[in-house]
Amino acid sequence: MDDPAILRAYLISLGIGLLIGVERERADAGSAGLRSFALIALSGTTAAWLARESGTPWLLPVALLGVVALWLAADLRDPEHARDPGTTTGIAFVLCFLLGAMLVYHATYIAVAIAVVVTLLLYFKTELHGITHRLTREELLSFLQFAVLAFVALPLLPDRGFGPFAAVNPARVGQFAVLICAMNLCGYAALRLFDDHRAVAITGLLGGLVSSTATTLALSRQTRGAGVPPELAALGILLANQTVLLRLAVLAGIAAPAILPSLLPVIAGGLAGGLIAPLWLWRRLPAEQPEVAMSVTNPAELKAALGFAALFALVLVVTAAAHHSFGTGGLYAVAAISGLTDVDAITLSTLRLFGGGQVAAATALGVVLTAFGANLIFKLGLVAGIGGRTAARHVALGYLLSMAGLLVGGLLPVRPA
Repeated sequence: MDDPAILRAYLISLGIGLLIGVERERADAGSAGLRSFALIALSGTTAAWLARESGTPWLLPVALLGVVALWLAADLRDPEHARDPGTTTGIAFVLCFLLGAMLVYHATYIAVAIAVVVTLLLYFKTELHGITHRLTREELLSFLQFAVLAFVALPLLPDRGFGPFAAVNPARVGQFAVLICAMNLCGYAALRLFDDHRAVAITGLLGGLVSSTATTLALSRQTRGAGVPPELAALGILLANQTVLLRLAVLAGIAAPAILPSLLPVIAGGLAGGLIAPLWLWRRLPAEQPEVAMSVTNPAELKAALGFAALFALVLVVTAAAHHSFGTGGLYAVAAISGLTDVDAITLSTLRLFGGGQVAAATALGVVLTAFGANLIFKLGLVAGIGGRTAARHVALGYLLSMAGLLVGGLLPVRPA
């Protein structure tokens, strides 16, 4: 490495050490604090640089063993100040050294990202312990099942087409099933952080990550049984719908990034139009709002993951057959039917056709919007039938504004990527 490059590595190393060291200093972690972690990160960078320049790779592990021995000796020599002799600070100590060493090997972004994650894990110790204690045995089992699916079963699936039109690729089906479950799981975990009762706005936003239909159903019921005002329920339902649009953007970015230049203006228009009614309802709400309880199914359950995989495989076959037999019109028909209950499956199957060059971007957008519109009609029916006419009127206005925003966004000129 030339002088400017090694100087940059040392500066970043110092920053990493100070970042982790500040947190350990705040936590009163014994003999290892701000200066110790800054020095250990610089030591890692120095050891890696010397090992690389001198051609002696064994120097790096020897230096690591040396600094660990010095840290242990300091705690043994002054046990009264070794207030945190546990493994957490020790592991952070070793990681800090290794992160400093990684900078010499041009892994700057990875090293900085890991340093930020390590600091967050150390800082949120109390909150993380609280989360684990609130998880039930069934939830932990579901998370383990999800981990087995994602990291054990998924790599074993064959990566080739099966069935009619070779539409079902088990590896792709598994990847998208895991992706959807992971997104739903993030929303479920966020909901669990707010205990059993949450403000309606938070319920809508986070509930939409898990299931906008389930959120709509729960809030509609509570306008009758729990005394939640229709305007308040409508606010949560409309915010859940906004979350669905954000989900679609994320799915497109992962499954077919090439469609983003055409999709993002549409999503932006839908979000802009869809926020008008929630903001208007929010301004009309009283300062004191009733709490809302919502029970959602853990999306990490094995049954949920396999259920989506089966649905996605079925939609893949149906969309391939419809496109082959009826062209674009067949895709719109499938979107209108499947979108009533689930938007993710038809969205992913359409993006797959777009990625394979079988449909144009305009067609893919039209199919996704058709599914989204069908889903809105279905949820509006739930609100009208369960939540009453007042809630349905507010929700209908918000849905119309959102669809209008989507259409306006679709009419905007798109610059080629």
